[in-house]
Amino acid sequence: MSPSSFRLVAFIRLGRPLFLVGGFVLYGLGAAAAARAGAVIDVWLYLWGQLAVTAFQLMTHYANDYYDFDGDRLNVTPTRWSGGSRVLVAGQIPRGAALLAALALLVVGLGALALLRATGRAGPLATPTFLTMLLLSWEYSAPPLRLHATGFGELTVAAVVTALVPVAGFYLQSPTLVGMAPLLLGLVPLACLQVAMLLAIEFPDAAADAAVGKRTLVVRLGPRLGAVLYVLLIVAAYLALPVLLVRGLPGVVAVAVAVGAPLGVWRIVRVLEGDWREPGRWEGLAFWSVALLVGTSVAELLAFLT
Repeated sequence: MSPSSFRLVAFIRLGRPLFLVGGFVLYGLGAAAAARAGAVIDVWLYLWGQLAVTAFQLMTHYANDYYDFDGDRLNVTPTRWSGGSRVLVAGQIPRGAALLAALALLVVGLGALALLRATGRAGPLATPTFLTMLLLSWEYSAPPLRLHATGFGELTVAAVVTALVPVAGFYLQSPTLVGMAPLLLGLVPLACLQVAMLLAIEFPDAAADAAVGKRTLVVRLGPRLGAVLYVLLIVAAYLALPVLLVRGLPGVVAVAVAVGAPLGVWRIVRVLEGDWREPGRWEGLAFWSVALLVGTSVAELLAFLT
């Protein structure tokens, strides 16, 4: 592989493209819920909105590696899901390239938002929704707020990924908001699984995060209480279903969420047996937590489509 090809591959790895899957699925979930509510999908609005979502998500990945450089450098127990991409730590490309990429993607996202507005078909809340998404995504790891270092990072991710992204997907197709309630109800278990997934990813990073003052929930609570919270969140995702059904969650969506319950129970058992404190099990803990969230999101998407 030539040096230029090697740098290109490293630059792509720096953006952690595998994590983009969630953005596509959850944005599609919002649009599917709008279609179920009677909206006719506007393909151009959908594509420009997806471009904005993906640009802001990639922006967050590049900015996160740039601003978390010191913590990633101290991390001696990284996994494929935690500890950053390892590209900057390994010196494969200059650190400043990550910040430049993040800023360029910010511009791309704003450009997509401007084109959305230029169509004249996006509702008045589209701009504030996407700008809120942008602000929270940037401040997740960037100063002055650095939300992921305050104990609010997990809630920020849940607010953006499992709330604003699907809501944006719905709103672009149905700006009257008629029929949004089932979507909002369906997002409750996804938000629980999202925060649980983040806790799973934070266990391998806890020592390095604490050393550089990054106060994630696992650092603030300690790994043991972090594991307890992980279990409680997965339990809440499924115990909430009867209440959500009463409030109007479509039965087919509830069934779609419940399909993942065996995997959720297995995750609970493994954490109670101590996966959170065994470095050799951190990779699997993170992978299956990601799979639980993404799989449940895909199941909900398919349920709304039916």
